Amino acid sequence: MNTNNITKKRLYAALITACLSSAVFAQTSEPAATPATHADKKAAKAQAKADKKAAVAQAKADKSKTDAQADADKANADANLKDAKKQ
Repeated sequence: MNTNNITKKRLYAALITACLSSAVFAQTSEPAATPATHADKKAAKAQAKADKKAAVAQAKADKSKTDAQADADKANADANLKDAKKQ
């Protein structure tokens, strides 16, 4: 009976040790973020400027497309009206 009790204690100790050691290995330390250098800041600023220019260009293209579609719709409506008057 005494050896059975000692075996259980050893088993529990081994399980606890295994759990604790796996918890330690599961923790990952994130590498420290490197501070932004002047070149990084300059590149980020240039990227933001380029993104803004691209957004403006896209907005202009969308407006042109919308205007062209509106003109086409108006021309189609005029043609339909003229065709309806002929009948």
